[in-house]
Amino acid sequence: MTDGTGEVAAEHTAVRVALWRALHLRADPPPYVIEDEVGLRLAGPGAGPGEDWRERPDMDVVGTRRMRASIVARARYVEDLVVERAGEGLVQYVVLGAGLDTFAQRRPDVGAGGLRVFEVDQAGPQEWKRQRLEELGFGVPEWLRLVPVDFEGDWWGQLLAAGLDPGRPAVVASAGVTMYLTPEAIRTTFRLVASLAPGSTLVSTFLRPVEDVEPEEQPRLRTAMKGAEAAGTPFRTFYRPPEILALAHETGFRKVRHVSAADLEKRYFAGRRDGLRPSRGEELLVADV
Repeated sequence: MTDGTGEVAAEHTAVRVALWRALHLRADPPPYVIEDEVGLRLAGPGAGPGEDWRERPDMDVVGTRRMRASIVARARYVEDLVVERAGEGLVQYVVLGAGLDTFAQRRPDVGAGGLRVFEVDQAGPQEWKRQRLEELGFGVPEWLRLVPVDFEGDWWGQLLAAGLDPGRPAVVASAGVTMYLTPEAIRTTFRLVASLAPGSTLVSTFLRPVEDVEPEEQPRLRTAMKGAEAAGTPFRTFYRPPEILALAHETGFRKVRHVSAADLEKRYFAGRRDGLRPSRGEELLVADV
């Protein structure tokens, strides 16, 4: 992706997700589901020339409550799983469509402990992120592999060439990706991950159909769909939980489960007095090889 001048730039949805994680720390009271200031630093001052990022329409404190709750909940769930598995000896973690993911910067202790992290993304946005990591002093440690790919090409071969060992278990995370893919591309991705060594796990978000979403959230989802269409990245695929569970079984996973918004609410939002809770618009599939 370029910024219109030929220079590489971050993907706009990746910036928005990073800013929502930052907004969680500024708009919501503790306890925080996840604490991520690094994403804001990566996105850059104001997240745009002359901007105060908090004034962006998509950073409205009230209007984005459930969406940002979903974003921080999915990030925390994946992080908890990876840290738990790393403690059990896992050495490979793959982030598909990594965007401005900051696990490697926030949890260097896990990487230094033997975990190898593969961030897989489009070449342009990833080169932009590499430059920002250098500018901010994070750099790219040996255990973090930035894997630039063409998702329309042999991205799996590129990932293997970058050092992923299919004979050893891995956690593969795909957050905020499936809605942009065709059903055929999702099926292919699932089959590839299911071909990894036993003990591997896929954690993938999926977008539910508009009519499944809370009534008060449906207008926001429709607006997001129109915005994605206008940006040239339309939402292509929606699933209901039984459908994506069936797909995971069909593509070779041994054990599959649906992690609902209600499950995430019980796990990360119980006892909150501010009413912050995730939307059921985007939920999680966890599939074990």
